[in-house]
Amino acid sequence: MHRRAALLSILTLATGGVALPMTAAQAASGPKPVSEEAADSTSEQRDVLKYWTPAKMEAAQPLNGPAPKTGSKNGQGAPGEPTTGTPWSTPPTDGGGPTPQPQAGNSSGTAWTKDGQITKTTGRVFFTYQGRNASCSGSAVTSANESTIITAGHCVKLGGAFHTNWVFVPGYDNGARPYGTWVATKLLTTPQWNSNEDINFDVAAAVVAPLQGKTLTDVVGGQGVAFNQARRQQMYAFGYPAAAPYDGSKLIYCAGRAFDDFLMSKDHGLTCNMTGGSSGGPWFVGFNETTGTGNLNSVNSFKYNFAANWMFGPYFGTEAQAVYTTAASTSAL
Repeated sequence: MHRRAALLSILTLATGGVALPMTAAQAASGPKPVSEEAADSTSEQRDVLKYWTPAKMEAAQPLNGPAPKTGSKNGQGAPGEPTTGTPWSTPPTDGGGPTPQPQAGNSSGTAWTKDGQITKTTGRVFFTYQGRNASCSGSAVTSANESTIITAGHCVKLGGAFHTNWVFVPGYDNGARPYGTWVATKLLTTPQWNSNEDINFDVAAAVVAPLQGKTLTDVVGGQGVAFNQARRQQMYAFGYPAAAPYDGSKLIYCAGRAFDDFLMSKDHGLTCNMTGGSSGGPWFVGFNETTGTGNLNSVNSFKYNFAANWMFGPYFGTEAQAVYTTAASTSAL
């Protein structure tokens, strides 16, 4: 746990008596995230690990993000407007050395063949949804508890219920699990996603239990995170698309300058042909292809049926920051 003290100093989260900085406090003062206990006992964690055989992972069906809703519910229009606060970010766990320079790559959906931290921090997410096994993507991030994953809201809850048997497999590669299978102890999402599945707030986090005495970022490191940033930046998106023409076996990426959705959401858009199963995969600003690190600033969320080459991801405002802040300060035990 040699990085924990440094992380607490960087994040200064409200845990163990450490004071919150102004920007994190602002996030915490907004609507609190909705959380659900997952496998929070040793026996439950053993059962979940036993459940996920290689055959079940292979057969898991990719989960697609729902399209934006129109009209209103409970008197509230949909979709809502993310709250923009003070820009805030924290660097990757294993940054070290000089600050890497971001690059301006261009890809609409290509297998990631380089190395770097991204090959360890990005992974497939598996869970049971309405009685069937399904998959998404997610990313390990820098956090005080060294055990936090960021993903999409619909990758933790959809159709009124939280998913079960939730696990994260970092570095998944054609069936191989080089860094183990990590079982969620708690799932969190925004109140807007929880109550109305508002696509502008399709953000979630998971806290995972230690594995063989080590925390998640002890093993794979953690990407940086950033909130309340400028729009229309160069961004990189990663995920494990599992619907045709992909099969979920490899890490795929897209890169380019983001644009604003001009149709039904307040999301970022990116030219990207990733398919179902990539949901929850990380979008980065300031990404460096050599180190494979950046600041996570959105996630793969949804596509319009008529625009297969566009992917959309939510703006990370104070609501998304509150999900991260709460998850990062939650005990993984």
